[in-house]
Amino acid sequence: MNTSAAQVPEGPRDAGPLRHLRVLDLTQFLSGPYATQILGDLGAEVIKVEAPEGDMTRRLPPNFVGEDSAYYLSVNRNKKSLAVDLKSDAGRALVCDLARTCDVVVENFRPGVLDRLGLSYAQLSADQPGLVWCSISGFGQDGPYRDRPAYDMIVQAMSGGMSLTGEVDGHSVRSGIPLGDIAAGMYAVIGILAALADRDRSGKGRAVDVAMLDCQIAMLSYQAAYFLASGHVPGRQGRGHDSIPTYRAFTCADGADVVITANTERMWRSLCGVLGHPELVGDPRFAVNAARYENRLALWSIIEAAFRTRAAEAWVEALVAAEIPATVVNTLDRSLTDPHVLHRRMVVETQGPDGERLRVAGNPVKYLGEAEPAHAFPPRLGSDEDDVLARVLNLSVGAIAALRDSGVIGRRDTKTAPAGAQAGAARTGGA
Repeated sequence: MNTSAAQVPEGPRDAGPLRHLRVLDLTQFLSGPYATQILGDLGAEVIKVEAPEGDMTRRLPPNFVGEDSAYYLSVNRNKKSLAVDLKSDAGRALVCDLARTCDVVVENFRPGVLDRLGLSYAQLSADQPGLVWCSISGFGQDGPYRDRPAYDMIVQAMSGGMSLTGEVDGHSVRSGIPLGDIAAGMYAVIGILAALADRDRSGKGRAVDVAMLDCQIAMLSYQAAYFLASGHVPGRQGRGHDSIPTYRAFTCADGADVVITANTERMWRSLCGVLGHPELVGDPRFAVNAARYENRLALWSIIEAAFRTRAAEAWVEALVAAEIPATVVNTLDRSLTDPHVLHRRMVVETQGPDGERLRVAGNPVKYLGEAEPAHAFPPRLGSDEDDVLARVLNLSVGAIAALRDSGVIGRRDTKTAPAGAQAGAARTGGA
């Protein structure tokens, strides 16, 4: 099985549609870095500022490539790194100077932390009215939970989304994908791009306030509408759908699960034929979706018994041939080597400064007829200080050396730093 990343033409690194933008990334862990990675994937210059000990995810076990963890590497490509001591006056001044050269600032500290450090939208926008500032936090910049810490699993649980996930008669479980963080990162990018579009018209930036819990509530979508309309509290969804009984997973003869989404009447009739039960089409219990829903337990028993007669791949082949959406429930070794996934360049490979090779999930935003910009390996901590400070702030070699000698910039040995140093200052999101 081919496990390599797709080999397709790459454009230059500065070819993306956001190549005219510069982003100051003051984020750590997952929600914020995911947002800024999207901006970097689309061509923006992203300058990531970390504490001298670095983003704590650089040290998260169990998997490492070189000196950094796979967790960190998964959400920090296409960025440049500076290590700056924000506890020092000179460090804060340096970051303010950098912010004044940027179109966008993204941060995910707890509300109020940067204000106390003298780094705030109000202060910086006074000097740069076009600045777009995005704050990602657990609960937003106001409200009774404003000052609570939050991580992905917290907001999954608080939103009610976690109560919908799991077997019907089992326990609630978190989503295997960190939806709280990922959704916040995506909504942050939406807010940033909308603010930038308005800035093109008005010349003024704005502050974008993205709360992880808000994003999870928004993603409840029709489940929220069902409850608000009926007052009925939905439970764990298990392997199926609350409205469509033929939108479900079934176990096959080889023990693998197949998912079918036979949503239309045509698909229902085709499904009956593929399963070898054409008589079900005329059965009044299953004549229309509403009837199938009322009699879903009986229907599931018939369908499950049919699926138990053949292996999963054989069923998928027959279902797809009948134009019924179906797939095996893949494990990651299957999905990340799937020929379509590779063709779409959703596994990308970058090479580090010492020859390290890193394969990660790719950028899903494609532009027809354009080569995808090349991806840069995630930066070593502080690796771009000389370049950024000289090019962006016009600092001399001597001035940069003085900042480094005084400890304002430059990495510290992470082997002696406590795990999660400066994390209590409190980024939000992750895990």
